[in-house]
Amino acid sequence: MSNWTVDNIASQKGKTFLVTGANSGLGYGTSKVLAQKGAKVIMTARDLQKGHKAMATLKREVPNADVELMQLDLADLHQVRTFANAFKQKYQQLNVLINNAGVMMPVKRDETKQGFEVQFGTNHLGHFVLTYELLELLESTPQSRIVVLSSLVAKMNKAAIYWEDLQFEKSYDKMASYSQSKLANMLFAAELDRRLKKQKSSITCVMAHPGYTATNLQQHMGLQGRIMNFFMAQKVEMGILPTLRAATDPKVKGGEYYGPAKMGNFRGYPVLNEPNTLVKDDNTNQRLWELSEQLTQTDFSIKV
Repeated sequence: MSNWTVDNIASQKGKTFLVTGANSGLGYGTSKVLAQKGAKVIMTARDLQKGHKAMATLKREVPNADVELMQLDLADLHQVRTFANAFKQKYQQLNVLINNAGVMMPVKRDETKQGFEVQFGTNHLGHFVLTYELLELLESTPQSRIVVLSSLVAKMNKAAIYWEDLQFEKSYDKMASYSQSKLANMLFAAELDRRLKKQKSSITCVMAHPGYTATNLQQHMGLQGRIMNFFMAQKVEMGILPTLRAATDPKVKGGEYYGPAKMGNFRGYPVLNEPNTLVKDDNTNQRLWELSEQLTQTDFSIKV
């Protein structure tokens, strides 16, 4: 079987994609390829200045690109809801929501606008609320998809939901906190897929991860991160392939997890990967889901 590349992506003309964290790294790379394939891409960025700069660069690289920019700060749930309402007023369809944005391992513990630890609050809770707010629009768009980005760390030794110190208020561990947030992404996607299937929804929810890809997210990893980037990391052009496959491959099924094929899923072309075994633990899934609803004052039961 040949390797899956951007050449496998059919024309996406007529489709609308929303990419969170699109001003750099994986989000920018994903947006660029989708624009090249004819999609309408709504890029989001927390910092509008950086977002406009990225969009201008993309339009230079893809002169016929149909791209727009909207501000989205996933660390502020009020702004997430404001964004979603504005999006629904402006656009009548959403074929694919790509939950890509992320905060990775800040040296010091930080908090979101609502007081959640910034990695859990941004990476998981921000996307949890965004998905909720856009679910009806996705449901009204035939054969729509939700792609949730997880990470290699979601299967590593610190990957757990730290129920006794979910916000890392007692003791902050940047890797444990990041691992928790990316495992939460995975558990959320798996549980959402289960609920969508139960409702016989036409929405497909898929997971992906970029393997070890050199992006600006590794800025807090210090010398070790720079060394690993040099020797192990693959380029963004490879790192975006699992996301693109999850978003566009017509053979993709709900609940699947796409990532690199080689070196323990660190590098390579995108294939099906095995998620953390916790995705099959209904107690963990339900507990995190219900807690996420409580923390964000969100009730998915009225939708799925």
